[in-house]
This record gives sequence, structure tokens and C-alpha cells, in this order.
Amino acid sequence: MTLVSTNWLNENLNKVKIIDASWHLVKNRNAIEEYNKEHIENAIFFDLDKNSNQKKDLPHGHFLPSASDHEKNISEMGISNNDKIIIYCYSDLISSCRAWFQFLYFGHDPKLVSVLNGGMKKWKLEGRKVTNLKTKIISSKYRAKENKNMIKIKSQVDENINKKEFTLLDARSKNRFLGLEPEPRPEIKSGSIEGSKSMPLREIVNVKDNTFLDIKKLRDIFNSSEINSNKIVMSCGSSVSAASLALAYSLINDDYIPKIYIGSWTEFGRNK
Repeated sequence: MTLVSTNWLNENLNKVKIIDASWHLVKNRNAIEEYNKEHIENAIFFDLDKNSNQKKDLPHGHFLPSASDHEKNISEMGISNNDKIIIYCYSDLISSCRAWFQFLYFGHDPKLVSVLNGGMKKWKLEGRKVTNLKTKIISSKYRAKENKNMIKIKSQVDENINKKEFTLLDARSKNRFLGLEPEPRPEIKSGSIEGSKSMPLREIVNVKDNTFLDIKKLRDIFNSSEINSNKIVMSCGSSVSAASLALAYSLINDDYIPKIYIGSWTEFGRNK
């Protein structure tokens, strides 16, 4: 059950661990301040910046942390390996999917980690209860096991331009992909990776409430781009919305293991 509905979560609030993984690219929104003001009852905040590789110098290039750092951070959140986790966000980038991907990468049982379809946007549109009460956390001892086949690094993407062993899908807007508008980060050039295909995140979700399109529509969209194999790797600006493409494709392909070019365009398009 990769996606759960707002109705399902509302009926199971006390049976699962709930994570708020909101993250915003725009500077006028602060995810932790928004969480402190209002969140779903018992939700724990998952800081994407803190839960990334702090030693990388790429701006918001969300490289994954080490396994030991992930274990430490998740243990401090009071989450255990056998917990059923529901992740939501209040981000137009659907950053909840990035946290979902990270839990899968570090070995959490895929059957025990799901994303709230529509996230906080849909939750609030439906007038459901939110709180500003601090969630009580009891530390745990989380253990991680990396699935390194779920990521690609720049050297592999460079090689693939000639070898064409996998298809790279880019979740950025069409104009950013085509180089018709500048990147939000001034040190990153415009354009896209040679041979990659464009599949903007906004085309696979309902903008009104941030829910994913239904299975038939998703299948039609991927099929129209001739995406129908397991050799698919997702990319975007900083590997956040790439995870949303990975989740969407996993909804229509049961055999697909989510894969992301972790550096994404922030790394590849950087002005040297």
C-alpha cells in the first residue's frame, strides 16, 4: 500500500508512526515553522536537509546520509524497523516521496512505509484536525541496510549518455528542461541531460489537492513517453521531485525498484 488516503489515516492515527517531511525550495516558506504551527496529530518532523549528506557542497543537493547518520537520525525520531510509517508533506514538490525513497533505500520494509495521498493540502481542504502540540518521542535503535542499486551517481549518468543502458526521466518543468527559463539556483546552468526525457511532476498530480492521478491516467502518461520497462532512473533539480516520479511509476509497475540520479541537475548542470 504505497499510497494511503486521508480517510484511512484519519481512522488509523494511533496505529502508525506519522512523519511530516515538508520541504520548500522557495525561501518564503519555512517547513519547520509551519510544522510547529500546525501538523497532523502525533506527527514527527523529518528534516530533509538534516537527513542528507552534510559534507556535500552542492546547494540543497540532497545526497543521502551515511547509514550510521540515518540510523542516528531515525532513532532520535523514535522510529523502529518494524513500525508502519505514513509520510506526508505540505510541499508542491511532494517532498514526502523523497522521505519514502530514503526509507526504502535504507532497508525499511516497503510494505511498512506509505505516503499520504494529497498530504497536508488535501487534509486541510477536507477540514481535518491539526494541532500544534509537541509530539512525544521515545528514542529507538534503528538499523539501516543500504540498497545501493536504487541510486545512480554522475559517472554512471555520464556513461549512460553513450551506452543508453537506462532511460533518465526529468521531473522539472518543461521550460526548465528545455533551457527556456533559468534555474532557481544562479550557479546552475539551464538545460537538461543529453538523452533524458521530460516528465514534469505537475503533469502526474492533481494540482487542486496534490493527489496523484489515477492508475489509468498515470499508465497513459508513461506509455505516451514510451516508458514501460524497469530500466528507468528519475531525476529533477535536487532529487526531491524525482522521488515523486519514482513513486508514481511504482504504482503502475509492480516490478519496478525506484531509482534516482541522486545528484540530479543541481550536480550535472553546475557551472564549473
